[in-house]
Amino acid sequence: MTHSATCHVLSAGFSFHRKPFHMSQSQGNQNFLIRLQTEGRSRALINGVMSPVESGDIMLFAPNDPYYLIIDKEEYPVGKPRIESGDYHIFCGGTWIDEWWQRSQRPTRLSVPLSESFLGLFRQLILEHRRLSDFSPEISACYLQILCMEIDRLITDQPAITPKGYLAYRMKQYVEEHATLPFLLEDVAGFVGISVSRAVHLFKEAFGTSIIKYVNDVRLEMARERITFSPMPLEQVAETCGFANYTYFHRVFRSRFGMSPREYRVHSREQV
Repeated sequence: MTHSATCHVLSAGFSFHRKPFHMSQSQGNQNFLIRLQTEGRSRALINGVMSPVESGDIMLFAPNDPYYLIIDKEEYPVGKPRIESGDYHIFCGGTWIDEWWQRSQRPTRLSVPLSESFLGLFRQLILEHRRLSDFSPEISACYLQILCMEIDRLITDQPAITPKGYLAYRMKQYVEEHATLPFLLEDVAGFVGISVSRAVHLFKEAFGTSIIKYVNDVRLEMARERITFSPMPLEQVAETCGFANYTYFHRVFRSRFGMSPREYRVHSREQV
């Protein structure tokens, strides 16, 4: 980040409401606001209409955008109406954010999978902002830039989110985050609360490949990187990349790259 493109985190926090909360700002905030609904529900002014905001909805507001937020009793599938709303919120500004905002048209509200990697960006921003010693504005700015770019990637990856597409995208996130660990199709399906047969169908429909093949693709890409850049024994590469045994790893690696893992290590290091 250069001095000509500044990026400031002005406020970063987490809120959880169990009592009614209303905010009304017809002139909006003075800075950009990124708000992620993590738990429960709320309502906000989106494109001129008070609209429901569900867990997994991220909202983007520019300076001076009208901002109305209502947290009140909501009907839930189980139990009586209650108030329950949690969110991360980042107020920010600077020329880098100005340029990022103007670079493309983004929706005010976007539904995203609440993956640990995405939530982790908000947590890191909050932790860094709360530091009383060794606080680094540059580190906060870098986390903020990564968050903004991750939001753009989410928008690109899911241009037209549907309920079925949302489930498929959450399964894809699960695979990517758990690829180094052993898991079953039942685990992937259970993560989104559907049957294995429906999970297999939705994933294939959304991404044009099977869950098993995508798991192997993710693991093989990790393995290829470790074979090239680490001194790790090949058996250990297979194990740490989620393959149950070296024989299976050897077979799928050769099928994918046209050479054995050992041959690939020799060849790749000759090219580096």
